[in-house]
Amino acid sequence: MRRLVGIGAFTALLITGSVAFADAITAPRAERASPDKVVVTWAGKDPVDVYVSESPNGPLAQARRVSVGDRDGRHEVDVAPTGRPYFTLRNTVSGETVHVAERLVPLEQGSNFRDVGGYPAMGGKHVRWGMIYRSGGTPMLTDADVQRVKSLVGDMVDLRSSEERSLAPTRVEGVNYSAVGYSMSRISSLSPTTPSTMGSSYRNFPAMLAPHMKIVFAKLLANQGAVVYNCSAGQDRTGFATAMVLSALGVPRDVILSDYHLSTTYRRPEYEMPRFDAAAQAANPVAAFFASYQKDPAAAAPRPLYDANHQAFLEVAFDEVKTKWGSVDKYLAKEAGVGPAELARLRTIYLQ
Repeated sequence: MRRLVGIGAFTALLITGSVAFADAITAPRAERASPDKVVVTWAGKDPVDVYVSESPNGPLAQARRVSVGDRDGRHEVDVAPTGRPYFTLRNTVSGETVHVAERLVPLEQGSNFRDVGGYPAMGGKHVRWGMIYRSGGTPMLTDADVQRVKSLVGDMVDLRSSEERSLAPTRVEGVNYSAVGYSMSRISSLSPTTPSTMGSSYRNFPAMLAPHMKIVFAKLLANQGAVVYNCSAGQDRTGFATAMVLSALGVPRDVILSDYHLSTTYRRPEYEMPRFDAAAQAANPVAAFFASYQKDPAAAAPRPLYDANHQAFLEVAFDEVKTKWGSVDKYLAKEAGVGPAELARLRTIYLQ
């Protein structure tokens, strides 16, 4: 005797089938094309609705739909020049939603200030946008830049040495500011940087920056607003800090390294340290180093972050963590007070 499939079951089969054949949204990207326009792109054959919101974590119902059934994988959105728009792409076949925002925060005189959201992480989830930022130094921000940064973050953790902070204090005020005093001599001999000296510097980072990691993770666990951490270039010490944060969230190593290398694209060295008279700053042992650095034409363009064997400098820091602590998780537990319970809380807060 033949069994008939009920209407409800048949409908479920149809729905399941349609979802199975849905084309996933991949490679989402948002880039500022001009001060008042952002271009959102993605890959996928299914029609997509594009939504925009001023909130990184608001419900879709509160977002504004700016494109319906878009099939060409590209939509240009008018935005406020000083705004920070967040986009949601919704596959109209499967209902899948993907979140994306600009990686780089556009600043007039900032360097390497960017969001680490959107990366794939633990359990098939992604890092939330608009909650964790990394940056270069902020001593030369314009007034408009300062207001933009203040609108985004509530906490700033400065990873720079005491000498750097004295030479180039941040212009960002009105946020919770944290720093740990140490001498830049702990990083290097203050001689011109080469691949060998850079590797040695990275080997020092896990121990030297342990107090900073405790602060960064305490701020993240407090969940009282977005957090930004920075060094001068936003690539080396900041790269290590980002590697620890993203590792804690379960982001794959290759993705962490890809984010690390974005500094070569997003740095603007001319805005990381103001020019100064080295003679007038003779008491500061770092002044002569930065003065000579600023006079070097080659320093005007960021250098790739790998050695002669094409190994990323960041790998040296990872190797040091594995050698001395056994794993990133053990390093974070011992040096930052981030154990299994704290890791679980971080993932609850910062993944979606």
